[in-house]
Amino acid sequence: MKPAQQAVLKDLVLIGGGHSHVAVIKSFGMKPIPGVRLTIIAKDIHTPYSGMLPGLVAGHYNFDEVHIDLRPLSKFATARLFHNEAIKINHKNKTVICNGRPPVSYDLLSINIGSTPHIDIVPGAANFATPVKPISRFVHRWENLLKRIIENPGSHQIGVVGAGAAGVELLLAIQFRLQKVLHELGRSSERMTFHLVSKSKQILPGFPASVRIRFEQILKKRNVILHRGVEATEVMDGVLLLSDATRLDLSEVLFVTAAKAATWLSDSGFEVDKNGFVKVEDTLQVFNHPEIFAAGDIADVVSHPRPKAGVFAVRQGTALSKNLRRVLLNKSPKPFNPQKLVLALVSSGDKYCVANRGAFTLGGKWLWVWKDWIDRRFINKFSVLPEMSQDNTLEIDPALASSSTIKEISAIAMRCGGCGAKVGSSVLNRAISELKPTRRDDVLIGLQDPDDAAVVEVPKGKVIVHTVDYFRSFIDDPYLFGKISANHSLSDIFAMGAEAQSALAIATVPFGIETKVEETLRQLMAGAIEMLNDANAALVGGHTSEGAELALGFSVNGLVDKNRILRKGGMQPGDLLILTKSLGTGTLFAADMQQKAKGRWIDEALSSMILSNRLAADCLFGHGATACTDITGFGLLGHMIEMIKPSGVDVEIKLSALPIMDGALETVRMGILSTLQPANVRLRRAIRNIEEAVSSELYPLVFDPQTSGGLLASLPAEKANDCINKLKAIGYPKAVIIGKVKKAGSDLEPVTLHP
Repeated sequence: MKPAQQAVLKDLVLIGGGHSHVAVIKSFGMKPIPGVRLTIIAKDIHTPYSGMLPGLVAGHYNFDEVHIDLRPLSKFATARLFHNEAIKINHKNKTVICNGRPPVSYDLLSINIGSTPHIDIVPGAANFATPVKPISRFVHRWENLLKRIIENPGSHQIGVVGAGAAGVELLLAIQFRLQKVLHELGRSSERMTFHLVSKSKQILPGFPASVRIRFEQILKKRNVILHRGVEATEVMDGVLLLSDATRLDLSEVLFVTAAKAATWLSDSGFEVDKNGFVKVEDTLQVFNHPEIFAAGDIADVVSHPRPKAGVFAVRQGTALSKNLRRVLLNKSPKPFNPQKLVLALVSSGDKYCVANRGAFTLGGKWLWVWKDWIDRRFINKFSVLPEMSQDNTLEIDPALASSSTIKEISAIAMRCGGCGAKVGSSVLNRAISELKPTRRDDVLIGLQDPDDAAVVEVPKGKVIVHTVDYFRSFIDDPYLFGKISANHSLSDIFAMGAEAQSALAIATVPFGIETKVEETLRQLMAGAIEMLNDANAALVGGHTSEGAELALGFSVNGLVDKNRILRKGGMQPGDLLILTKSLGTGTLFAADMQQKAKGRWIDEALSSMILSNRLAADCLFGHGATACTDITGFGLLGHMIEMIKPSGVDVEIKLSALPIMDGALETVRMGILSTLQPANVRLRRAIRNIEEAVSSELYPLVFDPQTSGGLLASLPAEKANDCINKLKAIGYPKAVIIGKVKKAGSDLEPVTLHP
């Protein structure tokens, strides 16, 4: 994570990563406003481009070709990306209430979250139909639908409810894909039937007759059964009932009908239309809330009503970005006038396209090639990003700040060291006042007491286990970083078979005005306290200071029975080696810093990093583990050697058995490795027959430094499989046997790596 030395004066928060917001993010990456911190709260890290969805379904594109990855885009804009879901706005406190994390403060807010399915008005649809919106969810549902049809030979009847452009395109794309897949499998598609249900008498309402006639001909030629002027009245398992009493026996039902807005918008007090969409002014500002903007499908521009189509959201992006800038700089926003005529490109699944603009209509395969070029160009605008220089000097735009704020910023530039670098007591007290650390009877003096030090009691028969960890942030979400840092620090306690008792925090918070320092500290410690409380470890105090970068660590005390201490030395010949988590965090986050890691790769890595080792340690100990350690900065090989030396044994590792995080091999192939990798590679002298190992592309990952990695343990061979089954059952799906322990051979080469 790059140093964040600019003083933060205002928080611009974007809810959602839709077509309008990706334009805003890139704009602020190209031309940031000094003093403005950009935060994106997104339910989905990969934003689908609606115009390419039929092409994805038809098999012309893969997942990455039709999605904008918000993580590298956010990195480009030096923005914080919070993978979460907004559930309400607190206007009084100017905070976004999120699902399962602390509220996020804003000075200026924008909403671009798209729409949600409006199928609950049809009985049974929510249980037995597949809605197309939100598109991000439909992509996975479509993959499951395709899998079901492939795995179940026989007749299949597909029904699509909704005969607008989206419904027609989707049905034809599904038909094309299924016929192609079945042909490749040597199966006939003749037993497949396709139904299109149109509420209006005409398909493609809103389009001229020239477009409707072309697609009616296409539907007829491709034997699609069209039901005109009827509505879906009920969906049952395998059955769709229509308003004219028609009963359709269907194996799959898809709804591509009008959508609605998320209910939390009206619950937040916004003025909304009959479908819950937020009413906005011509400036895209929400009615009666000038500090909040909305764009895309979620916005109802009252003076300029338009269909819910991606083309309008794309055009709104530029206007939205300009108006956000103007308001941040205390200028008046300007009205946005949407285009009256748009170019519509409607495809038929088989790389044929019909273009329409006003009275002009034209069709042909060459138009699909043109559409493909337009769509790919749009995606590339937000995927192929220029290199930007980083200026980390303390600066502000004078238009952002009052004279009192400028004085506070000037003071930041001359911050003291030593105890003068501590976070102010009022800020600290407010930030930690909401923390509710777990209470333990053996903590006599703790966080809530005014004393100079904590006092804990050591129960009779127990001994104390001490450990400390501290590192600077590698992600832009302080809440998530707090969880990972606490989890990482606790891991050493669990690796020794101990229970966590108490913890002292050591935090460094970036320079800033008081309100922003307080917000960061609150988010940071809220995440940490979740992990500490989960481990029943009482937060009893700590030290907080200001610095150039966000950093956090903990000194943790644990308790263990003398006869239960699990150490690194203790491996026995014949034992099997178990690893509880996947490898790859070092290379993945090195790639993330370079904007070359996919969002889903980082998401998986973060999920692994907040997975506590506590239950895994109990499981390993309960199955007779003879030695254990956690895999962190020295990588798998480095920590394994720490076990081998005191145990006086050799080990054999099967590289192909190693659990590897999604994307780690790709980033290694790019040549992207952690800066600690070279130091870890010096341990290669411990490897026997190294030439054979080096030939494996997995070889670099045995040196990859891990943050909050898994446990490596040796177990008696007869208990290892039962232990693996138990680990998977309690939440460690990547746990696996990776090798075995042998009698000592050469002291210089105790490790054998097999491809």
